[in-house]
Amino acid sequence: MTARRLGRTDVRVSPLGFGAAPIGNLYTPLDDDRARATVEAAWDAGVRYYDTAPHYGLGLSERRLGAALAHRPRAEFTVSTKVGRLLEPHPAPTGSDLAAGGFAVPDTLIRRPDYSRDGVLRSLEGSLTRLGLDRVDIVYVHDPDDHLDTALGQALPALAALRDQGAIGAVGVGMNTVSPLLRVVAEADVDAVMVAGRWTLIDRTARPLLEACERRGVSVVAAAPFNSGLLSRPRPADDASFDYGPAPAATLRRARRLADICAAHHTVLPHAALRFPLRAPVVAGVVAGFRAPDEVASAARWSDTDLPESTWSALDEAAETG
Repeated sequence: MTARRLGRTDVRVSPLGFGAAPIGNLYTPLDDDRARATVEAAWDAGVRYYDTAPHYGLGLSERRLGAALAHRPRAEFTVSTKVGRLLEPHPAPTGSDLAAGGFAVPDTLIRRPDYSRDGVLRSLEGSLTRLGLDRVDIVYVHDPDDHLDTALGQALPALAALRDQGAIGAVGVGMNTVSPLLRVVAEADVDAVMVAGRWTLIDRTARPLLEACERRGVSVVAAAPFNSGLLSRPRPADDASFDYGPAPAATLRRARRLADICAAHHTVLPHAALRFPLRAPVVAGVVAGFRAPDEVASAARWSDTDLPESTWSALDEAAETG
């Protein structure tokens, strides 16, 4: 995979990024051996960008990712993690984080929102320890929806200072919502934004964000290209998930229409879904979550193989008209 430059920095990411939430036991448990095998499969497929966060499994994702990459040459891969949620001892654990956080891990820790300068530094220090690294390449401020002023006033300037000192390579913000990211791009010194689920084959509401980023020289990393499962199969099932919940009937119909178009053009829906974000020049990479080696192998082939323009024309028309 040909690496792409992130903003105006020297940081480069592979077009396909490894989203490490699943190896943090997102929704269901995953054992250490399978987590490691999945990361190894990503490496063998040419993936060199790995994204994680303290939020993912209360640190489990970072620990597993760091262990899986420990024997790889550090100069050959890019790692991003996130700040904004400090991990602290849980005063009253229930036994599982599944209900509160969505991860099948013991809730011996709790997440405390902290977008202050000191919180950012503490969070990054903890991430480096769990990853077993002396630096990370990209740091995103994670979901500051309800703390945007603090993120703009403290978290992002703190990260920009670390970048300018050479301690990290690039600064970004990662969110599921477009409007706050537009404000970040307009007001902050960022190199990239990670937008989850809003620049996909079926949901293109991030178009104004991509336009703003292109004007400002900010790269976009498009996460959740399958919209949490809806676009991950050749034909969406009745119980398909969309944005972490049951897919609405109208959305399910649209997804099936897109699947039918893919079949008529001799491809499959997940191929188009994974490749779609990379069509925009401002998109440096697409990050998808994986929990099994075979998932990575398929995704690597899809991300590296474009579709004919006639296929895209048919898909674009269907997506835009609903």
